[in-house]
Amino acid sequence: MLNRLDVAFSRDQHEKVYVQHRLLEQGEQVWQWLQEGAHIYVCGDANHMAKDVHNALIEIVKVHGGKEADQAEEFVNELRKAKRYQKDVY
Repeated sequence: MLNRLDVAFSRDQHEKVYVQHRLLEQGEQVWQWLQEGAHIYVCGDANHMAKDVHNALIEIVKVHGGKEADQAEEFVNELRKAKRYQKDVY
């Protein structure tokens, strides 16, 4: 059940707000959701957005999960292998 929606508008206002910014702002909550089995679906731009979201996820795992960089990368890769982190990017 959807009980929360955070939006990021990069074209509707002077100050650009991107998905990765919203993820990092809510990093503690995102980490908690991941610990509870959450799935992440990323759709859209492969050149910038998807890479920035990936880097934000790694940063969240480092900061809120207390992992080193290589451990955080492995954690995110394990999410992907478990099909809990999927991308539909172009």
